Amino acid sequence: MDDSTLQRLSIVKLIENHPSLDLVAEYNNAIEAKMGLATNEIDLVFLDIEMPILSGFDLLDDLTNKPQIIFVTGKTKYAFKAFDYDAVDYLRKPISKDRFLNAVHKAITNYKLKNDDGFDDEDFIFVKSNLKKRKVFLNELRYIEALGDYVKLVTEHDALVVLSTMKAFEKLLPSDRFLRIHKSYIVNLEKVEKYNSKIIELDTEQLPLSRNRKTDLVEALAANMRA
Repeated sequence: MDDSTLQRLSIVKLIENHPSLDLVAEYNNAIEAKMGLATNEIDLVFLDIEMPILSGFDLLDDLTNKPQIIFVTGKTKYAFKAFDYDAVDYLRKPISKDRFLNAVHKAITNYKLKNDDGFDDEDFIFVKSNLKKRKVFLNELRYIEALGDYVKLVTEHDALVVLSTMKAFEKLLPSDRFLRIHKSYIVNLEKVEKYNSKIIELDTEQLPLSRNRKTDLVEALAANMRA
């Protein structure tokens, strides 16, 4: 298995583990990718610049409707040209998880701005739990708890365990409605009923509040009430 195949498998795994991404297809070369883009509605492409026959740049030159692009390459010499193509980001191999999450966050933000997707009571995210995509409405999401390599999403109806990180969800969720109150907890501000210097209360549940996050909580709750 060559390096490019290993890198592609690595990106595929990161995509599959991200709560907001749905992998439609993967391709070995630009010819196959061009055909796939013509038959599928794609919002975001992770594109290797150095490919056989056609480069990533050649592929983009042939496309009429371009999706958002995150370039992937082992070399830095293409970076300047990549941004001439209005790239979301430029990831250098080997790709770190933090850089991947940061690039995806930019793409999600761009998508929301382009489609005027403001958050409201009907907003939702898709998460993968027990190998299935599940829709989670943000107004029903009570809090998120860290569980090692996983996170637990506690909603009004049930709890879902997802392979992801707290950092990924902290970036994914709207900051005016959700706040990280502890290294292991993110809370829906609308669900907070009481709090003191050590805990917050959501109905019958109590969650720990980090000392250095109390000021953030007070300010966030005040802003949430004004909104």
